[in-house]
Amino acid sequence: MRLEAITWDRMAERLAERISGLEPADGSAWTRVGFDGAPAARPGDLAERVAEALRVRGRPSLVVGTEGFLRPASLRLEHGRHDEESYYSGWFDTGALWREVFGPLDPGGDGRVLPDLWDADTDRATRSPYVRLPPGAVLLMHGPLLLRHWFPFDLTVHFLLSPGALRRRTPEDGHWTLPAFARYETETDPAGTADVLVRADDPRHPAWNG
Repeated sequence: MRLEAITWDRMAERLAERISGLEPADGSAWTRVGFDGAPAARPGDLAERVAEALRVRGRPSLVVGTEGFLRPASLRLEHGRHDEESYYSGWFDTGALWREVFGPLDPGGDGRVLPDLWDADTDRATRSPYVRLPPGAVLLMHGPLLLRHWFPFDLTVHFLLSPGALRRRTPEDGHWTLPAFARYETETDPAGTADVLVRADDPRHPAWNG
């Protein structure tokens, strides 16, 4: 796999250019982009940079992180705080993501999206107001394990981390999640299915195949 060294700012600019030329395959009025990566890779940082690059181009967007759609602790932690299977299969409320984010952006949808649903710190609903995205706006979703859910993305960006870099950049209290990411690589092959790959072992020197 040949990857090109690039800066984060230049990467965001080139992604914004590419996104601006996309036509959703399903005829939706909105473009949906997924930034898939472990928390250690910080995919949300690139999503925010792309949002700014789109803003400069006059293209509205909304950044949504899946950490705002965690399931309640009573469900998420039913089998303990360090259960790999729960993290892999039941940590995030994918039903709410389909209902509150992707459904409104389907063809014929009203564009009324909920930016987040659940605050994990308080274990309560966020009560955030809905955001109505005008036709032509872009959804920029970021989070881990995104590509195993068949979300209707028009462009996917996957952050590559070697096992060593993933362990090094993940806080020790999060090491219990590492087997879930190894399983994800085996079962989903995100590097083989994503449209764009970003190597982020050293965040100061990213590389990509865009």
